[in-house]
This record gives sequence, C-alpha cells and structure tokens, in this order.
Amino acid sequence: MTANRRQIAQGFVAAAVFGAAGPAFAQTPPPAMRPLSTPPAPGPVMEAPEPQVEGGDDPSRVATGRDTALRMVAPVTLNGQGPFHFLVDTGANRSCISQNLANQLQIAAGDPISVRTVVGARMRSSVVVDRLQLGAKTQRHVTTPVLPMKGADGDGVLGVDWLKNRRLVLDFNGRGLEITAPMTEMPGDNRVIVPARRRSGQLTMVDADVGGRRISAMIDSGSQLSIGNMALRQLLPARDTAKAERVQLATLIGEPFSGDMLYLPFLRLGGLTLGNVPVVFCESQIFTLWQLQKTPAIILGMDLLTQFTSVALDFGRSTVRFDFVGKPGQKAL
Repeated sequence: MTANRRQIAQGFVAAAVFGAAGPAFAQTPPPAMRPLSTPPAPGPVMEAPEPQVEGGDDPSRVATGRDTALRMVAPVTLNGQGPFHFLVDTGANRSCISQNLANQLQIAAGDPISVRTVVGARMRSSVVVDRLQLGAKTQRHVTTPVLPMKGADGDGVLGVDWLKNRRLVLDFNGRGLEITAPMTEMPGDNRVIVPARRRSGQLTMVDADVGGRRISAMIDSGSQLSIGNMALRQLLPARDTAKAERVQLATLIGEPFSGDMLYLPFLRLGGLTLGNVPVVFCESQIFTLWQLQKTPAIILGMDLLTQFTSVALDFGRSTVRFDFVGKPGQKAL
C-alpha cells in the first residue's frame, strides 16, 4: 500500500524499529491471518549470537497474510503452540516476540539483550524459546528479545536470522514466503537481478543510484515507508526539498520520531528506473550503526516493494531479484 500524505500527516503511518514442536506449514496453509493494527516499522537489530537453523536446504513455503499496513505476516509456532502472527522483517537481524505473547506462553527468561532502534539502543528483557518453527525450518534454544509492541496486536517479528546462506522469496501476488537454497538466476524482460552485500546481518544493495550517483539501499519489508538519510536528501534539487512536509511517526514499540516527506524523481535499481518515489528523510541511528551517515542511503519499504510481484533476497549468492509486470517506474508510486 502506498501511504498518502494525509495518512502520514495524521500520524497513522509509523516506521522504523530495527533489531529478532508444532506442525509444519510447508504442505498445509495455516488458518486465515487476522488483520493487525501494528504501526508500520522495520525490526530489531540485536547484539547477540546467531541461532542455528534446522531443516536443510529443501524449499519451505508458507502462506502469508497482511497487516493493516499491508506488510507480510507469517505463521510461526513457539514450543509447539500457535500459529502466531509474526511480521516478516528483512530489516531485522534477529527475531523477537511481543511482551503479551511472552506472558501468555510463560517462557523462561533469558539475559538482557541490547536492541537498537532508529532512536537509539536500549537493553531489553529476553526469553529462551525451546523451539521456534516457520514451515519446515526450526530454530532451537533461541534467546530472543521481548518488545512491548505498543498499540499492536501482532505476536512478534520474524528477522533474517533464518537466512544465513539461504534465499528468501517474498511472493506478493501469491501471498507466500519461501526459504530455499541459493540459486543462480538470470535477468529477463520482467526481472532485474541486483548485486548486494552484507552489512549488520542484512543485504545492502550496491547497484542503485539517484541521478547517476551511487547510493546504498537496503530491502526492509518491516517498514511501510522508504526512509532516506540526510546525505541522500542533499542530492535533491533545492526546488524539490522546499516542498518537504514534516511528518510525525513512531516505532513499533511506540518511540516517537519525525521526518520530512519528499519524492525522489528517479531511483535506479539495476536496469530498472523507478519514478516519483516517496521517501521520509530523518536522522536515524541505524544509518550511524551501518556507518552510512555520510553516504547517500535509503531503506526501501513496503510502499515500494509491493509495486513488484515478488522480491527474492539470496544471502548465499548476495543478490536481490525483482519481478514485475510492465514497468512500475512508468507512473508515480
């Protein structure tokens, strides 16, 4: 869903928190997902060891739902109970669970964990989950942070800790999520393959530019809106920056922050050019964490990603694949 200016100005759109044995769902789709009222946000970046994932390299596909911001929500079981509804967040390096769910399941407490959001780092309580399962993939003995997730009825956030050397396919048209082994793919008439590199556990695209200037861009399915840093804003003409609209937003856990809503006239991803891309510009601690405060950078949110039929992030081959119908950049997003 593309958020309009009125929604943003009224504070209905929020963005940017960064980071964390039941039946398998690979064969049988889960029950219909209930709609969520979670404000849009990326997920937690955590300072903790990566858990091990069981399930081999066999493809694992699950049916997904959408929350009220049209972000992808997947069925997850914890200690054989569920399914629970977790936001699929490629901007989070670890999965996390809500305080309500931790209380409901009475999961054993773990050591405090540092969780970093767009407004800074803070120690959070954690729990130790014996078994966390997504389709045919299982994590065991997972220490995961507990977040208050204010104003949300979501059960948690599903981060990229599942995806070491694996490939994640976000199928927006088919409403599904698939985890597979890495694979070599070729570009086509309706497909763009973009080289990528890792940073802070995520894939950071390098083959992107604005007005011929190379920028860093990250795929973040946990954010409804795309977010840019001040170095990227400086690439815009003065006549465009004069049209900025101040917006008040909040993170997934209720932390307020603000930014300026502007539009990038053009954004190139590989051989594909997108036009009139809405971006919220703000001073984010995440850009500092990535050491990108002086380099033009953008977090690509769901308002842009859902213009494609599917997006595949290959952590083994270090590529991102975009599938589309026609040319999504021909019209304003």
